[in-house]
Amino acid sequence: ARKEGRDEKLIKFVDENGKEYSDQAQKVDEEANADAKESNTDTDPPRKKKKKKTKSFPNINQLLAEAEEAKQAEDEKAKRKKYEESVPEEERAKYIALDCEMVGIGADGKRSALARVSITDWNDEVILDTFVQVPDRVTDFRTFVSGVRAKDIRITNENAMELHACRRKVGEILKNKILVGHSLRNDFSALMLDHPKSDIRDTAKYKPFMRASGRNGGKLRPRKLRDLVKENCGLTIQKEGEEHTSVEDAQATMSLFKTVRDKWEKELAKAEADKAGRKRKRR
Repeated sequence: ARKEGRDEKLIKFVDENGKEYSDQAQKVDEEANADAKESNTDTDPPRKKKKKKTKSFPNINQLLAEAEEAKQAEDEKAKRKKYEESVPEEERAKYIALDCEMVGIGADGKRSALARVSITDWNDEVILDTFVQVPDRVTDFRTFVSGVRAKDIRITNENAMELHACRRKVGEILKNKILVGHSLRNDFSALMLDHPKSDIRDTAKYKPFMRASGRNGGKLRPRKLRDLVKENCGLTIQKEGEEHTSVEDAQATMSLFKTVRDKWEKELAKAEADKAGRKRKRR
């Protein structure tokens, strides 16, 4: 024990084996401990400075551009509504729009079978919207596009029409009507129906809506309905990653047709008059 007044120079320090510590050894240990402490300090990673959060403000030019675009869209919508209301009721009643959804049958699922039929009128009212029973074995439901599932087209599903009954019903609705659609050839093939050429308005085949292939023009090719209605009507359909709906597509096709109805009908009337004139000259 340590005692006050005693000369502690005479105190010796020994280890657990009784070996005396020398002043030099103690000094070496102290220096080693100091070096180790300094080494640990050097290896510590530097502290990162916290970045100050900067507030982001909307670009004024972008806001103005968006406001102008929205205004133009509203003006265009009002203009279309005014035009649609100016068309006589008896004229509106002539037009109906058709769109179908198909599923794949056969070993590779590439053959198409009718799975859903939607028909709408000039005012976007639904005339017919039904799933169709598929008697064949379906190998590709194409749900990511068609929105059709197995339960929708089962023969046991009372809400799905039998194929031949559906064909008869569609045929009755189409009678004496001007049919609007996009790539109607596919729909006619699935329905196993036809329609008078003079009463078909296929927006996929209307030249102003088509695009020339190749750098120097060339053969005209149809464009996607999605792109045409976005460009001409400001409507967004068939969103990426979302299932299609035949009702929406039929309504969109009718909206697209309305933007060119007057011009299209005049062109057809002129073509018919020219054809009649040529026939008279041959007589």
